[in-house]
Amino acid sequence: MSNTIDKEQFELYEYARARMSQKKNLYYHFIALLIGSLFMFVANTWLQVFPETAWYIWAITIWIFLFILHFIKVFITHKFMGKEWEQNQINKLVKKQQEKIAQLQKQVDNQNQ
Repeated sequence: MSNTIDKEQFELYEYARARMSQKKNLYYHFIALLIGSLFMFVANTWLQVFPETAWYIWAITIWIFLFILHFIKVFITHKFMGKEWEQNQINKLVKKQQEKIAQLQKQVDNQNQ
């Protein structure tokens, strides 16, 4: 019994650690977005890197789109496809496999009779 509790506690700890890591990476992504956007703006407007176009607007827009996808993955999709969803999918697959094994066993038994 103690072994089961330890395993469950370890799984909960690992899950919490993984979630914390996901959120931390999202925050780093946000900081990089802010600093990178500022750098691109300065490079295009003040340093005159390809000054004939406002390329930084496109670059920042694409980066914001990627950040939004990252945000959706961490805070929205994860709720629908989190640990509970994962466990349900595993249970469904195991059940399907058990049914197929039972069917095959039944076929073998019928052929042996």
